[in-house]
Amino acid sequence: MSDTPFPSHARVVIVGGGVMGVGLAYHLAHEGWGPEVVLLEKAELTSGSTWHAAGQITHSTSSFSLGKCVDYNIGLYSGGLEAETGQAVTWHGCGSFRLAYTRDEMDWLRHTLSVGRSLGFNIELVGPDRVAELHPFYNLEGVLGALHTPDDGHVDPTNVTMAMAAGARAKGARIIRRCRATNITQADNGEWVVETDKGTIRCEHVVNAGGTYARQMGEWSGLQLPMTSMTHHYFVTDEVPEFRDLERELPVIRDDRKVSGYIRMEQKKGLIGIYEKSNPNTVWEDHCPWEAENELFEADYDRVMPWLEESLNRMPIFADLGITRDVHGAISHPPDGNPLIGPAPGVRNYWCCCGTQIGIGWGPGLTRELARWMVHGAADISMRDYDPRRFGSYATKDWQVVKAKEDYCLRHEIPFPHFNRLAGRPIKPSPLHDTLKARGAVFEEVYGFERPRWFAKDGIAQEDHYSFRRTVVDDMVAAEVKAVRERVGIMDVTAFTKVLVEGPGAFALLDRLTANRMPQKVGSITLTHMLNRAGRIELETTIVRMGEESFYLVCAAFFEQRLLDHLAQQRDGEDARVTALSDSWGALSLNGPRSRDVLADCTDARLDNAAFRWLSARQISVAGHDVWALRMSYAGELGWELHMPFEAMADVHAVLWQAGEAHGIADYGSFAMNVMRMEKGFKGAGELTNEVTLAEADVLRFARTDKDYLGKETTLNTDLPWICAYLEIEPDGDIDGHGGEAVMLDGTVVGSTASVAYGHTVGKILAFAYVKPHAAAPGTALQVIIHGTPRAARVLGAPAYDPQSLLPRADAVHEPAE
Repeated sequence: MSDTPFPSHARVVIVGGGVMGVGLAYHLAHEGWGPEVVLLEKAELTSGSTWHAAGQITHSTSSFSLGKCVDYNIGLYSGGLEAETGQAVTWHGCGSFRLAYTRDEMDWLRHTLSVGRSLGFNIELVGPDRVAELHPFYNLEGVLGALHTPDDGHVDPTNVTMAMAAGARAKGARIIRRCRATNITQADNGEWVVETDKGTIRCEHVVNAGGTYARQMGEWSGLQLPMTSMTHHYFVTDEVPEFRDLERELPVIRDDRKVSGYIRMEQKKGLIGIYEKSNPNTVWEDHCPWEAENELFEADYDRVMPWLEESLNRMPIFADLGITRDVHGAISHPPDGNPLIGPAPGVRNYWCCCGTQIGIGWGPGLTRELARWMVHGAADISMRDYDPRRFGSYATKDWQVVKAKEDYCLRHEIPFPHFNRLAGRPIKPSPLHDTLKARGAVFEEVYGFERPRWFAKDGIAQEDHYSFRRTVVDDMVAAEVKAVRERVGIMDVTAFTKVLVEGPGAFALLDRLTANRMPQKVGSITLTHMLNRAGRIELETTIVRMGEESFYLVCAAFFEQRLLDHLAQQRDGEDARVTALSDSWGALSLNGPRSRDVLADCTDARLDNAAFRWLSARQISVAGHDVWALRMSYAGELGWELHMPFEAMADVHAVLWQAGEAHGIADYGSFAMNVMRMEKGFKGAGELTNEVTLAEADVLRFARTDKDYLGKETTLNTDLPWICAYLEIEPDGDIDGHGGEAVMLDGTVVGSTASVAYGHTVGKILAFAYVKPHAAAPGTALQVIIHGTPRAARVLGAPAYDPQSLLPRADAVHEPAE
C-alpha cells in the first residue's frame, strides 16, 4: 500500500472505517461505484466503536423500515457475505427471545408480531414453557410470554467489517488505513476537499462515517450534526459449568424490564449487557481525542449494579461466577435514537452515515439504502426517521446531551405508540403555548415546535397516557372530532413549514419541480408534490400564489430543511429568493360548519363562495391585523387556515375564541386532526415517502401530463409493485392498530398498513396500506393482522366521511350585508 500514490481525486471519499463506513463502501461498490470510492481510516478498521460491540441482531422490531434492514443484515451475516468474500464472519444463529412481564409488554410483542408477519419474518409469540424448553437456565418468574425469533443471532463485529472491506476492495474500492482526515471543506466549484495527514483528496461526494468523531468532523464544514457519545457496559463471566456439554447454543434473552438489556452465551461463558435506566454517562461532549484507538473506560459498577444484580437473579447459574472481562465503551446516540443517514442540511453532496447506536444490528441495511440514495437519487425504504435534516438549528450541543441521555435510558423501555420524549422541552413554543397549556393542551415536539396533541378536560390528567389500547385520550379526541364535525374547532398549526419563494424566476423554478399545475391567479391554491430524480416523492406541499412573483409554500414541519435544500440544489439559474418564515409566522386552523359564522364576526371580508371560493386565499383583517386566509381544510369541513406574523397570533386567537363561544367552539389537536384526515381519505407523510412514486401512492390526480417536471418519466410508471389502498377495518375491542401490520388476501400476505386510526365519526378503523395491485381494487375483502389477530377489512373507493366532499364547499346561508 505504501508504494501506491495517495489519490488526488475520487468520486466518493468516506471518512471512517467502522461498520458504517465500510458497509457504505461495500454497498456503493455493489451499486457500481467501486473504483471511484476511497475510504480513509485514521487507525485500523473497527478501532472506534465497532470492535467492542456485542454484535447481536434481532427480528424483534416494530419499525417497518428497520425490519427490512434487519432482515437483510441477518441474511448477509448468516451466509451471503461469507459466501461472496470467503472471509469468515463467525455467525451464531442461536435465535432469541424478548420477554414480557406485563400486559403492556405483551401488547408490544403482539404488535411486533403483526409487523413481523407483514415482513415475512420467522416469528412467533410463545408462553414461558417454550422459553424454558429452549433456555432451561433462565428464571422465568413473572414472565407472561415472549417473542421468539429463531433466525436471530450474533456475529463477530470485526469479522463482519473485514468481510465487507474485502467485498468492497474486490469491486475496486480503495481503503487507506492510518490516514487521519484533518479538515473537510467545500471548494467554490462544489467539490469537497478532504485534507489528511497523508495529503489532500478532492471528491464529488464526501461521507461522514466518523462514529464518535462525527459531530466534531461536521464542525469542520460548518455543520451541526446532533449526537453525543454515551458509554455502555457488557460483562463476560467465568466459564459456566452448565454450558460445557451443551450441544447447541442457547438463544439470546432480551429482558427489557428486569435486566434492561440482554444475556447470552459467549462461547462457554456468559455475557450480560446493560443499558441502565438512570445516571447515564456521557464522554467527549466537546471533543473525542484523535489519539483514541480501541478505547475502553473503567467499569462503573455502582451505576449498573441494580441491573447487574437482577441479571444474576435471572440467571442463577452466573451468581457464583466471577467477571473475567468488562467492556465499557462509547457509542454515539442521536437525540431521538435514530441514526443520521442521508444528506447533511444546507449543503450538496455531504452525506451522513453516523450517529448509529446499533451499528451491527442496523448498519449494513442502512448503508445499502444510503448507497442507493447516493447513486440513484432515492433509497428503497422510507428514510424519514433517519434523515439528518429532521433536526434544525435548535439542536444545540447542550440540548444534544440532554436528549442523548434521555435516549439511552429509553433503550429498553416499551416503545408505546406516540411516545413523547419530554427532556429538553419546550424548544420552540408558539405565541399561544401558555394559553393552550392553561386550557389543557398536551404537547408534542415537531421539528422543535410545540404542537398540541389533545386537550385534557373533565378531570383527565394533563399528561400522556400510554398504551397499545384505547385510553381516556381517545374519549377526549372523540369529543374534539365531534366538535369540529358538528360545530367549530380551532387548532394552533404553527408547526407547519412556511417558505416564501419570490422573484422573476419563482414561477419557473417551482413549475419545474412540481407535478401539479401551478396556481395561475393571485389568490389561487394548489396541492402538489415535489419529486427527486428517481421519480419518488420528496415532499407534499401546498402552494399559495400571493402575488404575480410571490409564492407561499406550506408543508409538514419536518420537511423544512428538505424543502429548502431541494429548492437550492435544483435551481438552474432562476432568479428567485427563498425565505423561511416558520420561525416568525404562525397559523391557526378554524374548521367546522360554524367556522364561517365565527370568522364573519371577526372580519369585514365577505366569506361566501362568490367572494371567497374553496381553495383560494385572500389577505383579510382580523383583530386589527392583516392575515392571509386560506380556504382549505385538512379536516374535510368548511374551514380556513389563517397565517400571520407571530405578533398577531394572540390577538387573532383571542377574538376568534370570543366569537366562537356562542357557537360552541372547541380546541382540538393533532390526534383529532389525524382522525379527521383519515376519515376523509387524505394521505399524509406516512404514505407519501421516498419509497414511492405518484402512481404507487395513487395520487396521480395531482400530476399533470401536459407539463415537464423533475422525475416525471419515472413517477408515471405503470408496472407497480404495490399501490396505496384505503381500508376500513372492523373494530374488535379496544385495540385498533398502529401501522406496519400485515394485510392478507386469501391467507397470503399482500402488503402492510402505513397509517391506522379509529374513525370516531364513522365507527370504523381506517387505514392506508401499501398492497399488491390485485388487492387494491375497491370492494376487495382483506384481513389485517392487528396484535396477532386477523380483522375483516375492505378496500374503500371513496372517503368514509363526506365521500363527495360537499362540506368544505358549502356556501353561506345568508349573504353578508354590503
